[in-house]
Parts: sequence; C-alpha cells; structure tokens
Amino acid sequence: MRMCNPPHPGEIIREFCVEALELTVTEAAKALGVKPKTLSALLNARSRVSPEMALRLSKVFGRTPEGWLRLQLQFDLGKAEKRVDVSGLKRLEAA
Repeated sequence: MRMCNPPHPGEIIREFCVEALELTVTEAAKALGVKPKTLSALLNARSRVSPEMALRLSKVFGRTPEGWLRLQLQFDLGKAEKRVDVSGLKRLEAA
C-alpha cells in the first residue's frame, strides 16, 4: 500500500542517517565518496536517489540498495498521482 504523500528520500537520509549519526554534510559525503554539493542536493530534494547512490547509501548507512530505490519510487509515484489524471482511461482487454 502506497503512502499518499511520501517524503523525499533526502529527508529520510538527513534525519535517520546524517543527523542521527551527528555527521556534517561534508563528513557524510566523504563517507559516501561523493562531493558535499551532490549530497546536499539529495538532502534538499533537488536530486533523486540513483542506482549508484543507492549502492553507496546501502554500504555506508545500511538497508538494501533496493530499499533506497523503493523510497525514491514511492516519492515519484506520490507526485505523479497528484498531477496525472487517469480517470478517463480504461483497461484494454484481449478479444
């Protein structure tokens, strides 16, 4: 079951990884092997969790890469459900 308004994965990473471990963005970025600007963009919802970032997050903070990507997917679907009107569409059936 999908959440109706899931948070951006960056919010989760900030709260449960960076802040929980009392890391600075620079320290967390170094641990992840990325530039602070790259991590900052993710934490501030200006970028997405890519497969590459999911691998890094998994290694450094735990959880599976699929779990990190699932958070991104839930966020993306939540946004799409708000902006895409599918009410006039119908399922096609084989004859």
